[in-house]
Amino acid sequence: MTLTQLGRYKIVEELGRGAMGVVYKALDPLIERTVALKTISCHGLSRDEVETFERRFFFEAKSAGRLNHPNIVTIHDVGRDDDLAYIAMEFLEGQSLREILDSGIVLPGERIADIALQVATGLAFAHGKDVVHRDIKPANVMVLDNGTVKIADFGVALLPTGSMTHAGTVFGSPKYMSPEQVSGQKVDGRSDIFSLGAVMYEMITGLPPFQGEQLGAILHQVLNATPPAPSSRRRNFDSRFDAIVARAMAKDPAQRYQSAEEMADDLRRCLEPRDHLPAAPATARSTAPAGRRRRVRLFAATAIVAVAGLVALGFFVRSTAPGRSTSEAPPAKSESRSVPVATAQPDRPKAKPVAKARTASKAHKAHRKAAAAAPGLLKVDVTPRGEIYVDRRYRGSTPPTLEVSLPPGRHVVEIRRLGSRTRRLVVRLRSRQTRHIRYRFPIPLIESPIQTP
Repeated sequence: MTLTQLGRYKIVEELGRGAMGVVYKALDPLIERTVALKTISCHGLSRDEVETFERRFFFEAKSAGRLNHPNIVTIHDVGRDDDLAYIAMEFLEGQSLREILDSGIVLPGERIADIALQVATGLAFAHGKDVVHRDIKPANVMVLDNGTVKIADFGVALLPTGSMTHAGTVFGSPKYMSPEQVSGQKVDGRSDIFSLGAVMYEMITGLPPFQGEQLGAILHQVLNATPPAPSSRRRNFDSRFDAIVARAMAKDPAQRYQSAEEMADDLRRCLEPRDHLPAAPATARSTAPAGRRRRVRLFAATAIVAVAGLVALGFFVRSTAPGRSTSEAPPAKSESRSVPVATAQPDRPKAKPVAKARTASKAHKAHRKAAAAAPGLLKVDVTPRGEIYVDRRYRGSTPPTLEVSLPPGRHVVEIRRLGSRTRRLVVRLRSRQTRHIRYRFPIPLIESPIQTP
């Protein structure tokens, strides 16, 4: 039977199905607001299990309802209608990180750092309110069309109790769970940090850190195996991410980042314009200024000695020139004013009058070369929304109109969208030229359903 109403909410359409229930697009008639309605079925549970479920469910939902942060999906309401419990939350226009990764898009380092930074920022806020998510995974990370990242499913990550139900079904995703979750220990914010490290690993390599056909094999790896460094699976990738992922995914919580904000600080450094090299240790940074001063002093002393040597050599060569004895005294000045001074130095070459002309010619050539290297402007409009890559580098999404400054020459433009064939264009751009690309996907797309836990 098709569901048309749940509580006071009018069902508009079904968005997706998961192990815990169905996600609907619904309308709140009281304030005419569109919401995402996530349902969790209580069917098949005993009375004790239903009571435990409700107690845990409402407690978690109330806790999550206190989280008002730009990087956390807002929860508006929670309730129950017969055997269906539901949470009404903010309706988002975008894709889950799971959908993005499944589409085959290779995310650049700066985009990975930006997504992870926004998740870490949201987690830091939640942990400050004593709320732990417990199920950070790509399906629970929403990437909006404007680039904002939001964490979804606070309040429903651990239901009804513990990590497993009476039937042995794991709540959460074993591939991203922390060792303390797997072993049934008490968890805190550091468990979410471990899961975020596992998500980063998959964003970099395209593969989750722990894999296996059977649940037991995956859980064994979570407890005992250390995955290879991400950069070993992706050539020429920024090796600074290796240290961040390794620290986040340490088996012992005491060896991890002790707060999400601490992890966010390291991610911000990855977004700074600098060489793709690991950050120097603190001791090396503290001694660097003194080392530079010593090198400057040594260079200055060497330069002084070299100049003194050249001066001495010049005097020696002049004094031993042909026709002049080293024992002779220098000739006395002539009393006559009729002899030009130039005749006393017949060997000195005259200045060439063409030097200034050559300098002007070089300056003119340099000016023409700089003008030829001035960048051009590429504008891209895509309908419906698409992601733009230029020369295999992610440049942003459109609409609105995306503008990219590029050096003159040949560039490969890729227009990507989940569910459609990638459109590739070769653009030749001249200096200071503006090119405008407009593209409409030929087949109307059906949005992929939101994935639930």
